[in-house]
Amino acid sequence: MASTQLSVPDQIRQLEDARKLVLGEVSYYPQVIQATLPIIGPTAKVEFRRWGTEFLCEAFASPVAPLSQKETWCIIVLETLKQLLEDPKQDIIVLRSAIQASASIYPIALRWIIGNAYDTSSWERLVAIKARIFQIWDSSPSTVRICCIKFAQRVVLAQTASIHSEPRRSDPLDISLRMVTPDHPLLDPQSLEAEAFGVLDRMLAVLQENSSDALLIDGTLNTLSVLIRARPSTSTRIINVVLNFNPLKLANSPMTPKNKVLIKSMEKTTRMLCMHLARRDPNNPLAGRIQQHVERLMRARADIFDNAGRKRMVPVPAEDGDSKRQRTANMSAEPVLNIAPLDPAVTHSLADVFALTQDTAIKSVHVPDLVAASLAARISIRTISGLDAGLLDKALNAIRERLAVLHEASPAVVNPETAKLDLDEDDDDYEPDYFAAEDTEQILNKLDSSGADEGGDRQKPIALTSLALPTFKLPPPPTLNPEQAAKVGQSSVARVFGAMRTLEDPAVKRTKAGINRLAASSYDRDSWITVLARLATRAGAGLDESTIKDDEDSKVSLPQVNISNSIRDLLYAYILEDFRKRIEAAVSWLTEEWYNDRLQQRAAASAPEPWDPPAHYDKWALRLLDGIFPYLHAQDKVLTRFLSELPELSPQILSRVKELCRDPSLVNLALTSLYYLVMMRPPVRDIALDAVEGVWNDYEDARPIAAKYLQRWRPGFLEAATQKEQAAAAAAEEGSANGTAVAA
Repeated sequence: MASTQLSVPDQIRQLEDARKLVLGEVSYYPQVIQATLPIIGPTAKVEFRRWGTEFLCEAFASPVAPLSQKETWCIIVLETLKQLLEDPKQDIIVLRSAIQASASIYPIALRWIIGNAYDTSSWERLVAIKARIFQIWDSSPSTVRICCIKFAQRVVLAQTASIHSEPRRSDPLDISLRMVTPDHPLLDPQSLEAEAFGVLDRMLAVLQENSSDALLIDGTLNTLSVLIRARPSTSTRIINVVLNFNPLKLANSPMTPKNKVLIKSMEKTTRMLCMHLARRDPNNPLAGRIQQHVERLMRARADIFDNAGRKRMVPVPAEDGDSKRQRTANMSAEPVLNIAPLDPAVTHSLADVFALTQDTAIKSVHVPDLVAASLAARISIRTISGLDAGLLDKALNAIRERLAVLHEASPAVVNPETAKLDLDEDDDDYEPDYFAAEDTEQILNKLDSSGADEGGDRQKPIALTSLALPTFKLPPPPTLNPEQAAKVGQSSVARVFGAMRTLEDPAVKRTKAGINRLAASSYDRDSWITVLARLATRAGAGLDESTIKDDEDSKVSLPQVNISNSIRDLLYAYILEDFRKRIEAAVSWLTEEWYNDRLQQRAAASAPEPWDPPAHYDKWALRLLDGIFPYLHAQDKVLTRFLSELPELSPQILSRVKELCRDPSLVNLALTSLYYLVMMRPPVRDIALDAVEGVWNDYEDARPIAAKYLQRWRPGFLEAATQKEQAAAAAAEEGSANGTAVAA
């Protein structure tokens, strides 16, 4: 993919271009992964290995890529990850990214092994990767160990039973032990579950030992919430360990600033986890203990830090007979601050106005020559925050007095428009020059430019009027090219989806307000779905064509608009994550697509030069059906509801429904959905009956149910089909008889 004659930065730049390509179009992931594996192998340079492991980590953690495609990708990269992890001198950054990529790959690869029991080599590679990560868990730096903890969490999730009793009806992203059949040739459910609980005990060991490594403690606590929610079989064990963990153990050691930060971090993480558990499941039998533990942590934290602060504030009494104690008392007394006033008759610089010392050696020091501006700002803030309040007030009052004295001594500012001329009105020889008076902004601009031209000497005397702050104006924003605008738009849409996922479902479903409703009037999940659907359909409407015509019939090229398709891809992935609960979002989105297609067709027909606008409704409706069909079961009613609420049904859509009859368990579901359309949607009755006829013609196992529906609505079809079959049978019988006679 990258030429060996290029330098390392040039090759990395080419790899980054490949990453941008797959981020824009997920379908290119297999080609890019296969092309980059030889470049990022264990013998490659460390720069390529770092880039490659980060890219694999990003690819398998992407929520946009379908799970079925990730299964094929992960089998390709297992050998490369295994070789990278087995290198004892591996780079720390490469090792961290490889472990994170393995954490994303492990459940996906396990799902592949469950469905493809013949792939023994992939299972052996996966076991080797798991064993190697567990081997380096305790012998690596903390930054690597927290990645091992994340991998261990994914192993426990994949090798324990989920809360769903039927794997087919559960979340497809939730891969658990329930998907493994008892007679699987490679996987033993009991051994996998025992290993998972052993890994969980190893994760909890850092809490049971009351370790003082805050990084490991926080990393472990942050992984436990998901385990408690998704795997109830582990909740009791985890909660008991958390309740017995003391995050304030370091309080018995010297209270250094580092220990303070560690104690506060561990205590806050523990308290937040307990509060989340108590709020999420208030009926838990351990909810009372959890609440008591939270209150106990808060009281202990307040006692440790508040008492320590009060002890430092207690003054030490001085003894009269001890000279050393007397000197200490004098030093702790309030210091005397002597700030000399400024002479108003002399011109002073800005440094003279704010100088608090008369030492010329200190005043001559140029601080920017010694430290950077950012460091000087931090030192100043830290120093000012630790000053005595009374001392700071005295210094501020002294500066105010200086400014007041200089203000009184400064001459009045003359307004050229209203100033009185120092001439007699009877002097006929005076002829004034007529010019436009300068406003305040022009004067300040001249002062700024003159100051810049003269070199900016810090000791230069300044007038008091130049101390006024000039008007600040933000520079105009840079112009975005189409590629930058598309990238910013995609990131904004991704943030909207991220915020939308955090919103809870409304407790009471409200009635829809129709197609002309305000999109985001309530700021709930349904409103954001409407906003995104309209951004995908209406914002880029009419921009899908590559050219338009101007008044002189000349062709003008337009940039390709991809933001709408990106939103559509995200909506498609969002709906398929839990299509049974999000079927309303699917109907709302497709309704917007249908409405936009009709408006575009009307605009194209009325244009001076008619054109053929692209149709998105049929494309995405068929794609949604193809994504939903693999997860349907015989008692599923979501298909009937989805078909009944779509704004338009075409023969192509109903032909996809007809193809469900290939699965004998879904024949009744497909025909019931078609019959519901015949009964409740008269405009599509004919094409629905055509689909039922197609079922009767193509699938013999479904003929009894299809004949029952056709007997009522199209009895002539059954009679004609029966007569045709009888005639064909008679002809076949007659042909066989003639053949027998000829042979005789």
